[in-house]
Amino acid sequence: MDDVAFAQILGSAAGVLLLSAVLMVWRSSLRAAVRLLCVQGAALALLVAAIGLHAREVALLAVAALVLALKAVTLPIVLGRRATVDAAAGREAPRIAPTTGLVAVSMLVTLAYLVSRPLLALGAGPAARAAPVGMALVLIGFLLLVTRRRALSQLIAFLVLDNGIAAVAFLTAGGVPLVVELGASLDVLLVVLILQVLSSRIQVAAHGSDLDELTELRD
Repeated sequence: MDDVAFAQILGSAAGVLLLSAVLMVWRSSLRAAVRLLCVQGAALALLVAAIGLHAREVALLAVAALVLALKAVTLPIVLGRRATVDAAAGREAPRIAPTTGLVAVSMLVTLAYLVSRPLLALGAGPAARAAPVGMALVLIGFLLLVTRRRALSQLIAFLVLDNGIAAVAFLTAGGVPLVVELGASLDVLLVVLILQVLSSRIQVAAHGSDLDELTELRD
C-alpha cells in the first residue's frame, strides 16, 4: 500500500472512530449505542489492517481479523441481546443533556490534541497524526462512564475506553503482537460476559438496572 492510500484509509478509519463516539454521547438509545459500537469495532479493525498492509506484516492482518471478529461481531451480538431487554424498560435519561454532552465532547477532543503532543513528537507520519483520535476516544469513554445511568450503558462506555486505548497503541507502536492482542481481547470478552451476567441478575432482582435507583436500595 502506498503512502497516499495509507493516509486516506487511516484518516477515514480515525474519523469513523471519533464520529461513532460522538454519536454515542448524542444518542440515548441502547440499541443505537450497540450498533455504533459495532461500527467502531469495524473502523478499528480497518485501522489495524491498513497499518499491517502498509508495513507488510501478516501478523497485524491476523490481529485486524481478531479485532473485527471480537469488537465488531461478538461483543455487539452479546450486548445487543441485553440491550433489547433494557430498551423494553424505557429510554435511558443521561445525567447531562445531549447538547451539553456535545459541548463537553468538543472540549475533550481539544484536550486530547493538547495532551497528545508528546505522541505527535514520536513521528510525523499519518499514524502519529491520528493518535489524538485514540486519546479522544479514551476521554469520551470516561465521559460516557460518568454520565450514563444504566449498567449496560456503562459497559459500552468501558468498551469505548478500551477501543481508544487500543487505537493509541496501534497508532503509536505500529501495532501490537498477536499474542498480546489475543490475551487482551480474551480478557475484555471475559469481563463483558461477567458484567452481562451481573446486569441480568440486577435486572431480575431489582426490576431495573438504573444505577441511581440501585444506590437507594437498603437492607
